[in-house]
Amino acid sequence: MTTLRDRVRRNRPLATFLARRVLIALVLVWGVTLVTFLLTNLVPGDPVAANLGQRALSDPVIVAQWRSEQGLDKPLPQQYVLHLEALLHGDLGMSQQSHRPVGDDLAESVPATLELAGVAILVSLALGVVFGLIAALRRDRLADHVLRMLSLIGISVPTFWLALLTFYVFFYRLRITPGSGRVDPGLGAPRSITGLHTVDAALTGQWDVFSSALGHLIAPALVLSLYTIGLLTRFTRSAVLEVLGQDHVRAGRAKGLPGRVILTRYVLRSALVPVITVAGLAFGSLLSGTVLVESIFAWPGIGQYAYKSATTLDLPAIMGVGLVVGVVYLVINLIVDVLYGVIDPRVRLR
Repeated sequence: MTTLRDRVRRNRPLATFLARRVLIALVLVWGVTLVTFLLTNLVPGDPVAANLGQRALSDPVIVAQWRSEQGLDKPLPQQYVLHLEALLHGDLGMSQQSHRPVGDDLAESVPATLELAGVAILVSLALGVVFGLIAALRRDRLADHVLRMLSLIGISVPTFWLALLTFYVFFYRLRITPGSGRVDPGLGAPRSITGLHTVDAALTGQWDVFSSALGHLIAPALVLSLYTIGLLTRFTRSAVLEVLGQDHVRAGRAKGLPGRVILTRYVLRSALVPVITVAGLAFGSLLSGTVLVESIFAWPGIGQYAYKSATTLDLPAIMGVGLVVGVVYLVINLIVDVLYGVIDPRVRLR
């Protein structure tokens, strides 16, 4: 009979594993703040010239006052200490382009990108893993060749070109998909609860807004997911083929186990570990690499906000975007590590 002491002893490696991973993630977050701050201050260009007009630039008093307000008149180490203190209090600074707190701007733009990238990665996982599994089980047959060719096309086609083509054909020519933005202009955004329009519209019962938000979401999400579908298809195929040739799979077949049991308990369990890694990195790339797609579809996400911040040398906004993207990557890596430990207990002992 299993006692409480046995349960604690069995779960202790997982608890130690999680604590170690969280501690490493916190150290890396500090590293992200330092690297973001240094890179932002090494960007060529003068933020004073980018944010003040020509007449104000000719007045030394105004220039000195502006630099003092932004903290640019202090040495870099002191600027970083002040920046770190502000971060610990949840203050990301004031945006020089919107004249609003950077945290408020990011609270509006990050959920838009999360909604877009979240749908894209879900579609990519559903199709990429299934396509890769089919290609591996039908190795060197027609289905395998077709799926490999489609995955190669998905990886090779430039995302910005596909976005332009999709917008032109399906909206401008065929009028199948809605136009730019997140919802139709006549409806307006739903009451904000999570910042995700489809979720907020469903929670508040605004089904006309939900339908509009879902329609606006489909085209850019499919454009973003095409590359990841091709990547996951090829990677899943390779991982499954590698597992199919291992001894424990051959032993299961020799025992006469049904193919479904071998596939779910032996093949997929072992092949999911590397696939999760690729999916996590792909999701991070989707979150941080949506600038062109968001620009084409006028999607008010973090990509557009980052682009506008960079063009105006809005230092607080640039550092805020860099911090958010870095933290997102770290959170995704932490989740991937935890899934590793759940799927393969041997990982906890490393």
